[in-house]
Amino acid sequence: MEPAELLAAYERMAVIRRTEKAAHDLFLQGLVKGTTHLAAGHEAIAVGASAALRPDDYVFATYRGHHHAMARGATPEECLAELMSRATGLCGAKGGSMHLTKASTGMLGSYAIVGSHLPMAAGAAWSARLRGTDQIAVAFFGDGATNIGAFHEALNLAAVWKLPVLFVCENNLYMEYTPIADVTAVPRPAADRAPAYGIPGEVVDGNDVLAVEDAVARLAARARAGDGPALLEALTYRHFGHSRSDPATYRPAEEVERWLKHDPLDLARGRLVEMGVSEAVIGEADGRATSLVQKAVEAAKAAPAPDPDEALTDVWADGGAAWRT
Repeated sequence: MEPAELLAAYERMAVIRRTEKAAHDLFLQGLVKGTTHLAAGHEAIAVGASAALRPDDYVFATYRGHHHAMARGATPEECLAELMSRATGLCGAKGGSMHLTKASTGMLGSYAIVGSHLPMAAGAAWSARLRGTDQIAVAFFGDGATNIGAFHEALNLAAVWKLPVLFVCENNLYMEYTPIADVTAVPRPAADRAPAYGIPGEVVDGNDVLAVEDAVARLAARARAGDGPALLEALTYRHFGHSRSDPATYRPAEEVERWLKHDPLDLARGRLVEMGVSEAVIGEADGRATSLVQKAVEAAKAAPAPDPDEALTDVWADGGAAWRT
């Protein structure tokens, strides 16, 4: 990335980080119903990958997917309004935190069932193949999904059919509360499984937005060229617990401290300074991010509740609710 591009990526990550903090605060105020799974710490994966993708590519994420929705074009206001069950929410208050979706920008959903979206991403890639486009599909998933059957089924089918799909594991070391290393036979739960399916498997620093952008760009070009799927394991760390009910006391203090010193925003800021971007310019980007999210919070709070008459709309592609046979 050029300095201007990295600065824009930094600002997007700053917006995401502040939106996650706002979601945390709104939850504590009782304004976010249900639970949330915050992605603070994962920002570089979403922003770096999105920078390497085209607007018409497809993205699928997990229930920890706020960062991917925003990286693919959802606004903080749309996301926070959805978390607060407002009519102006990204899904009209029908999805909540775990199902953020914006099909118009290629964000084809966040999925609460672990691993369920990997075969869907393979299907989207197959659709692109059938339609003769050079779009690709990208499935982001957690390390725990690598021990789910759907992970292996999707990889196998994608490899057999050489589908234009990337599988990106956001390895934050914990499958909910259990260390992934304690229950997995290989050191790298995603990348080490790739050879079994005859596809490339790489490991990247998931907190380095430049490294993620480079890896995804390379593997995306390979998929567009007809060379099939690839598996990327991005090492990262969540700043909060698994969900809002989890204080994350099971994580060693020294591990938390070590990873917090490897913060994606701090790394990007350091790169910007190395490129000659002044602290004042970086500070202006931080200020814009803070202002944007503050306005989004106020707008979401003021937004109306959803109309109950809209509860069954958007069930079908035509926007209706009538059963089709």
